[in-house]
Amino acid sequence: MAKSIMIQGTMSNAGKSILVGGLCRVLAQDGYLAAPFKSQNMALNSFITKEGLEMGRAQVMQAEAAGIEPAAEMNPILLKPTNDTGSQVIVNGKVAGVMSASEYYEKKQQYIPVVQEAYRKLEERYDVIVIEGAGSPAEINLKENDIVNMGLAEMVDAPVILVGDIDRGGVFAQIVGTVELLEEKERARIKGIIINKFRGDKKILEPGLRMLEEKTGIPVCGVVPYFYLDIDDEDSLTERFGKKGGRGRIDIAVIRLPRISNFTDFAPLEGMEDVSLRYVSSAGDFGDPDAVMLPGTKNTIADLLWLRQSGLEARILQYSAKGKLLFGICGGYQMLGEVIEDPEGMEQQGSIKGMGLLPMKTTFIPEKTRTRVKGHFQNVKGLLHELSQVEIEGYEIHMGVSESSGERMLVLTDEVTHGEPKEDGLCSEHVYGCYVHGIFDRAEAAEAVVRALLLQKGCPADHVKAVNMSEYKEEQYNKLADIIRENVDMQAIRRILEEGAH
Repeated sequence: MAKSIMIQGTMSNAGKSILVGGLCRVLAQDGYLAAPFKSQNMALNSFITKEGLEMGRAQVMQAEAAGIEPAAEMNPILLKPTNDTGSQVIVNGKVAGVMSASEYYEKKQQYIPVVQEAYRKLEERYDVIVIEGAGSPAEINLKENDIVNMGLAEMVDAPVILVGDIDRGGVFAQIVGTVELLEEKERARIKGIIINKFRGDKKILEPGLRMLEEKTGIPVCGVVPYFYLDIDDEDSLTERFGKKGGRGRIDIAVIRLPRISNFTDFAPLEGMEDVSLRYVSSAGDFGDPDAVMLPGTKNTIADLLWLRQSGLEARILQYSAKGKLLFGICGGYQMLGEVIEDPEGMEQQGSIKGMGLLPMKTTFIPEKTRTRVKGHFQNVKGLLHELSQVEIEGYEIHMGVSESSGERMLVLTDEVTHGEPKEDGLCSEHVYGCYVHGIFDRAEAAEAVVRALLLQKGCPADHVKAVNMSEYKEEQYNKLADIIRENVDMQAIRRILEEGAH
């Protein structure tokens, strides 16, 4: 049976996901076959596995760090918020329905066998399972039906490392308070403490660390410095959204929709030295970009209404009238069409007018498209003609079916069903859209887009070079492993793995 270790945090955004990824990479480098596990994740950034199943991107990142193929059992329950009180519930990679918070809370105990079965499958295949908790284990109002923190640790008999975020202040109160609010048997599971996101001289911190150990009786096994690596992180908590752009010759504005999903689609462009990429959430910040990207969203209709109310739709339409590049992906693609219809109330029953920039009608249906695709651009007209015949691969996650007589942009093969190739996406002289997440992941696609934008500005475009995303990710994971090795007592971690929770 696999050994296990669980990373829990004193709060959301304490850095659990990144630390789990780092431990997975260190263990993989040391010859262990390691796998991540998070029983329940709430995230809008999701991914489609080779089997056509949906899972959270944080566990995909952790699997990549471990050097293994992502699998839905690494994240058996995924909650994708549709509004402030409800979420689409994904179980074992498939939609189980849309539930309010109270409905899901009542049903949570029914999903214990799902969690146990997913964990058992991983136990059979891997040497070590690195488990990630969610939020805080001291949420006393949620403890009764807990399947993601101490409830899960007890279920799989895992030892726990408790992580506190010193950057937000009050880390000693965070940790001592969390430990005090736990039951005695839960406290006994915590075998180590990690202080995360530390800035400054560690020597100044040492008296506090000794006092922390005295008060809790738990050893501190690491102080991890504040760092920035370009690694996929969780939805709205990401630092990417705070960036104001840079000094690149090309200014790309990504519209930060309230329910933005899969913003990782733009990472290849963001990583290019010619590009300054920023996220825009108000009409006042729109500026005069060279390109506008409309990303995916968990609620297309609600976010389209928000665009109208915020004044951003008017700015986008004015911008598009100048003949400048506008590219929509998934929900953003649906918004660019003429009409969106929701006859069965999948989001908001009724019909809504789109932006009218692409000749397309979208209808929401209960069946969700979940698939990986491979293919190429056709002969693309207009501003992005250099994309013609460039190969792509990616994945689709969407509820709508879009119909159009317009000019199709892509030819795709479904990698799950291996059916006949299909045409997809639409293009005009300067407005483009498709359902494919990861459309810019191949260097040739990102380079073609940036070359086109440079040429439109009258700039030289001879030396445009995109990052090889696979190699770049490996480099980032190895840097993360170096940080973990330098700042966490890995001997203590291995001892905890060997001794377990008792």
